[in-house]
Amino acid sequence: MDIHQRLRIHDVRVLSDDWYVLKKTRFDWQRRDGTWQTMNRETYDRGNGAVLLPYHRARRTVILTRQFRYPAYVNGHHDLLIEAPAGLLDTQSPEDRVRAEVEEETGYRLHDVRPVFEAFMSPGSVTEKLHFFVGEYEAHMRVGDGGGVAGEGEDIEVLELTIDDALAQVADGRIRDGKTIMLLQHAALHLFDKEPR
Repeated sequence: MDIHQRLRIHDVRVLSDDWYVLKKTRFDWQRRDGTWQTMNRETYDRGNGAVLLPYHRARRTVILTRQFRYPAYVNGHHDLLIEAPAGLLDTQSPEDRVRAEVEEETGYRLHDVRPVFEAFMSPGSVTEKLHFFVGEYEAHMRVGDGGGVAGEGEDIEVLELTIDDALAQVADGRIRDGKTIMLLQHAALHLFDKEPR
């Protein structure tokens, strides 16, 4: 059955339109047994985004960032968060936006970037779809210091780690960002030759 035939939207209210848009929706959903159930859901619309893992195949390294994230802080993460460079699309294509974000955050101007997959990161409440990319970097591609855009409140540290160190930090909890973990796992499976242990 077409999903549109199983959904009846009754009311959509905007609860907040400050930083992004928070809405509350009342709707009926037709369950698998044919009965209808009324539900209320809140959705947070912050737009779609893109994330990229810069990697150096021969050196087996990746570039990551470290910065303060207030939502993680209020949920008990009292350290800076280690992440792959990312940003919201605004009106740009995912590839154009992610190239600009990588340069702003890390200082690297990447030539070839490849899309690897798309994912909804928190589909129970957040509308964002994230576009995932990878791109190889070389030392000569560093055209600036990175650090982000100070006027946007960014204060970003650039990290270069081996893939093995990055995966160890996932395992011991130092890397807790979902998008970054997904890209590091992708890199371990598809971008680096396996080395004997």
